[in-house]
Amino acid sequence: MKCHRIWCAIALTGLLAASAVVHAQDVGDYRLNPGDVLQVSVWNEEELNREVLVRPDGGVSFPLVGDVNAAQRTVTDVQDAIRTRLASYVPDAVVTVSVLAVNGNKVYVLGKVARPGEYVMSSTLDVMQVLAVAGGVTSFAAENKIQILRRGPDGKQQAIAFRYSDVKEGNALATNILLKSGDIVVVP
Repeated sequence: MKCHRIWCAIALTGLLAASAVVHAQDVGDYRLNPGDVLQVSVWNEEELNREVLVRPDGGVSFPLVGDVNAAQRTVTDVQDAIRTRLASYVPDAVVTVSVLAVNGNKVYVLGKVARPGEYVMSSTLDVMQVLAVAGGVTSFAAENKIQILRRGPDGKQQAIAFRYSDVKEGNALATNILLKSGDIVVVP
């Protein structure tokens, strides 16, 4: 009976590891933002398990490690940075970083929509989806003059034109771009 339980535990561990790999691939490309909440765990080091907030400056603080830049980095990048800095204190540390909340992954919708405001994106959204979340454009909106304002890595802002009426008719679908954190959708 004991042997059966051990094999069941081994099989369950294998299934959990496989599902963790799939989950990691799903979120592997997500770039962290200020406001996101992370769970950092160090195996077999209970006092090094804690939630950390990505600060407005993009950093996170962790015991023995100090500050680590997390903004616009992947979970794997942050995990590796913590493991590397922790190595002199905890050799061969097994570090796990998980995203608990994507509070910093925001887009903004302004202008003639039913509910303008700030929206947290828990998944990748395109322009039409965000407009739907904002309650849709009003009857007074200039549907073909919508702009997506996006700030590039150099800090300069660019405007991307979006013709709502074309997309809703099934035309120009390539213009229904995926939004990035910080994008502003302006509906005049």
